[in-house]
Amino acid sequence: MKGIVMKNLIIVGSNGSLGKGVTDVLIKKDFEKIYLIDRKFDDANNSSNVIQLVVNDLSSENEVIKAFEKISFESHNEYFMFSTVGGFAGGSSLDETEIEMFDKMISLNTKISFLLAKHFVKKVKNCLGGSICFTSAFTSFNPESNKGLYGLSKSALNYLVETLALENKENKISVNAIAPFVLDTKENREWIEKKSDMVTPENIGIFVSSLFENYKIVSGNIIKLPATLN
Repeated sequence: MKGIVMKNLIIVGSNGSLGKGVTDVLIKKDFEKIYLIDRKFDDANNSSNVIQLVVNDLSSENEVIKAFEKISFESHNEYFMFSTVGGFAGGSSLDETEIEMFDKMISLNTKISFLLAKHFVKKVKNCLGGSICFTSAFTSFNPESNKGLYGLSKSALNYLVETLALENKENKISVNAIAPFVLDTKENREWIEKKSDMVTPENIGIFVSSLFENYKIVSGNIIKLPATLN
């Protein structure tokens, strides 16, 4: 309705372990419409305010543009985007790493985030404002042997976040990222020794919700999530 500010949410990578947990939390919040973006969906969501968008390749600018064209951006509303997109590679020193893996890590952890931010900003700078939250990694602050490509691609994401925050003050768009140590997922539980070292997707959803609620005063931060206090 005209005169009423509606909040709208975009979750990119909503079908993965992190995405599903975050979606379960954010879908209960006060958003007019929620757009879920991923390559596939295990289950259909029949909620009237939830729209699932299948995008096969987020590293393709044309596919990102087409996805955003399916989202209704209105000048009197606010928009929020959380991206879980990323990828991990480890186990090899840099001198033993193939260039193809370098390209893959940059694409998954930096290029896709750049494309999402670019076209989100193009749309939302004509609206009332909004916020972006990306998913970085704790290791981007703490270099580790045999995780060089992962760490450097996430460090590039951090720089992207800080630059976007500076460039979009006048557009009323804040940009942040979370940097979890280890996500509490089925896969990670197989090797992690201390449960307290992990952060659950649900707790991340609660935290991201608080970032969005306070988006006008929180921007340019890479927020470390090193553990869970029990």
